[in-house]
Amino acid sequence: MPNNPEDKKRILARVKRITGQCEALSRALESGSDCGPILQQIAAVRGAVNGLMAEVLEAHIRDEFGPPEGEGGARTGELLALVRSYLK
Repeated sequence: MPNNPEDKKRILARVKRITGQCEALSRALESGSDCGPILQQIAAVRGAVNGLMAEVLEAHIRDEFGPPEGEGGARTGELLALVRSYLK
């Protein structure tokens, strides 16, 4: 888990949004909604989880290697850019 309180706050907010999306998906499945909207909701959940993964990974990298602006920051910045491009 990130050490930075702001990172932690943002990540927990993402998790709560994902929880809401999953609950809405569950309600749609239980009510027998059409397949198209359900697939859209599943894609939205997948995108949200991917965004969560990227944010947690970036926070971990910053915690372990320091901020991109600090000493050795060029390497941290390169690693963050690589992770962002991979997770897109």
